[in-house]
Amino acid sequence: MSETVRDTRLSGPFDVTIAGAGYVGLAVAVALRHARPELDILVVDAAPEGVWQRDGRASAIAAAAARMLHQLGCWHEIAPEAQPITDMVITDSRTSDPVRPVFLTFGGEAAPGEPFAHMVMNRDLTGALRRRAAELGVEIVQDAAVDGFDTDPGSVAIHFAGGGTSRTRLLVAADGVKSRLREMAGIRTVNWEYGQSGIVCTVAHERPHNGRAEEHFLPAGPFATLPLKGNRSSIVWTERTGDAERLVAEDDFVFEHELEQRFGLKLGEIHVEGPRRAWPLGLTLARDFVRPRFALAGDAAHGIHPIAGQGLNLGFKDAAALAQVVVEADRLGEDIGALGVLHRYERWRRFDTLQMGVTTDVLNRLFSNDFMPLRAARDIGLGLVDRMPGMKGFFVRQASGLTGSAPRLLHGEAI
Repeated sequence: MSETVRDTRLSGPFDVTIAGAGYVGLAVAVALRHARPELDILVVDAAPEGVWQRDGRASAIAAAAARMLHQLGCWHEIAPEAQPITDMVITDSRTSDPVRPVFLTFGGEAAPGEPFAHMVMNRDLTGALRRRAAELGVEIVQDAAVDGFDTDPGSVAIHFAGGGTSRTRLLVAADGVKSRLREMAGIRTVNWEYGQSGIVCTVAHERPHNGRAEEHFLPAGPFATLPLKGNRSSIVWTERTGDAERLVAEDDFVFEHELEQRFGLKLGEIHVEGPRRAWPLGLTLARDFVRPRFALAGDAAHGIHPIAGQGLNLGFKDAAALAQVVVEADRLGEDIGALGVLHRYERWRRFDTLQMGVTTDVLNRLFSNDFMPLRAARDIGLGLVDRMPGMKGFFVRQASGLTGSAPRLLHGEAI
């Protein structure tokens, strides 16, 4: 695999260039090449070679996303390392409360024998997508930061920080919530910070979790325990930013003591595996998703609170929708970079993104506090939902990602 654009002399022209080799950028590349092998696809990654292999985080993959990965020829490699989520428990309490009453439980399957979600290590997901991209002939270039681009009526000229220029018919920015390409394109965002940070780590425990995920709503924010393969769980722990920074900086003994106060001892003794890190939480929504010959996808278009665990799945919806729009336009002989074509993608994804952003914002504000009247009202609400099978079934379908006008790939269908 080549290391820099200058060394590879990748002058193009390419049909599609994707900036960002995370799961969204790779999914767009694989989906396009899988459906239209004649399209020349380039993926450029600003990170050095092998950085993705050191990612110790895990993500929840909804049933719809798993169907897409199966259709794209990736799921058979991911499945052996994926942990099905069989049910979900939600509590609402303080850290010091001796008992955490369960207000809502739900579980079920997207279809017979199909869990509504799986937990997958990010490195396993990224590795499978990278290997599939290579099999399909997608060019992936490492350590290649985009320094700028110029758009003309027929193509985009991309300039790289390491030297060299490449031409493409369509440039896709999948370079994260702080997207430099979004800024270069002049696309503004709506954003605010929550004053919270998310702490992520993996813990090993003595007893099996049996596929159960738990989310405890605590005054500082949600504390989620998500099952991984073996006797391990992924922790997504929301705290006020100052407290989160202090906790991450503490020694192992203090950190594990604080973690145990929230995790409990129901699974026996716990021990943190690997590094722990914290990142600030906020809401970021792009005002536009497209410009002529330019499209945003994934966190570059939307960054949401992890309270509902839907960030990755929103990104996969973007990838599936963008790929479907581009492939269908190419089959009809349309210009895949034309603004009229790209507006189809924007119209498809904008409302769903806004809806999820507002939903996670409201949930976070509703549950990340200790205001007693509000706490009593939300607990009554959770208890009522727990007694309504139809409503719980709706939540399972939402968590599966199978509601609304989903792209074909999310139904497991070819484009």
